Formats: sequence, structure tokens, C-alpha cells
Amino acid sequence: MTRPDDEIWRGPVLDAVDDRPALTSALAFHGHKWDIRVDTVDFGEAVAERDLLIHPGAVGIIAIDERDRVLLIRQYRHPVGMSLFEPPAGLLDVAGEEAHATAVRELVEESGYTAGRWHTLIDYMNSPGGSSEAIRVFLARDLTPAAGGREQTGEAEEAHLPRVWVDLDEARDLVLSGAMGNSLAVVGILAAWASRAAGWQSLRPLDAPWATRDHLIRIGRLPG
Repeated sequence: MTRPDDEIWRGPVLDAVDDRPALTSALAFHGHKWDIRVDTVDFGEAVAERDLLIHPGAVGIIAIDERDRVLLIRQYRHPVGMSLFEPPAGLLDVAGEEAHATAVRELVEESGYTAGRWHTLIDYMNSPGGSSEAIRVFLARDLTPAAGGREQTGEAEEAHLPRVWVDLDEARDLVLSGAMGNSLAVVGILAAWASRAAGWQSLRPLDAPWATRDHLIRIGRLPG
């Protein structure tokens, strides 16, 4: 059975707002960090239930030193039962705190470094088939140790966060070989490597507009 010609997209290749109305919406689970909601969605030709993980969003920081080494942190992640290497990161769960301010704070807390140069590197949606999590990755350079070093701010899996500096080319190879699979590490490292190869021309300002997150706020896909 062949699909009709209208299955061929003839418009611009660009993500676009296309919010389908929810006929009903019910909270199925309220957790420590995020909620699960069940929406009954009108797709025009069909009505179906969809589970949504309502996520506050997050930021990540690709911190690169003067030797083109990227800073990674080793952290235990219970859902996958693994210790993963990943960039410093944090949830956007502080009311009124802008994404770039969260990034500045998280870099100090998780690495003990401050940065003299900041840019927006890349934005992405982590798992849009079931989650509203939107992530912004920043590039941090001109690094210097923070006054007083890295504070002990976490507990449980965040109590011990060993750090390592990895050459950006080596980090790219680790990602492509499958040796490193945290999504933030994969996206951030490959974006940084590609941007550097193009002379950093793709970088955006630290406070660049974030249309996806603004859209999620408008349609109520963030925790309230």
C-alpha cells in the first residue's frame, strides 16, 4: 500500500508551532522533579491519548579551556544504572532565573570555574515524543578558578562529581564510537566541534531568543 502524494513535505525544513488541541488533560503522576500528564488529543482524523512528561527544561555548559579541552563530569544516573561523563548542567527550576544565569551558577557549582566569554551554542528537545524537556547548551571560554573553589552543594549522586579535561577532538571520537552517550554530551560536544571547525561563526549571544521555550511556556507545557 502506497502513501498519497500529500505525505511528501513541500514546505521549508523548519520546526514550526502546530499545537493540536487537548480535549481533556489530567495529572497522572506528581513527582519530585517533574509530572506525568495524560492528554486526549484531537488529531483531526483521530482522537488519541498521549502521555506527557512535563519537564522544567535544562541548560548545559560546554566549557573549553585554552588548550581546547572540554570539561566533563562523571555522575551516576540511576534510571540507566550507569556512571556517565557529561558537561556541567542543571534544571531550569529556579523561579525567575534566566537560562544564562542558571548556566553561570551551575558552572561554578559543578566545576569550580567561572568563564569570561559566554555564547549560546545550540538548542534541542531531548525526547519530544513524550517529554517537554527543552535544553539550551552554552559555550563557556576564558575559564578561571572560582574564588574559594568548588563548593559542596549537592547530595546523593551529586555529592561526588569527579572532573576530567578531554581534548575536543578526542571527545568527538568518544561520542562517535559510542563510548559516551549522555545526550547533552553528544549534542554539545558535536556542536562545539562543528562550530570550531567553521570558525565559531554559528555562535549566538548569551541571551539569544529561545523560541521553543517561549512556546512551551505559552501552551502550558512547563511545571506550574
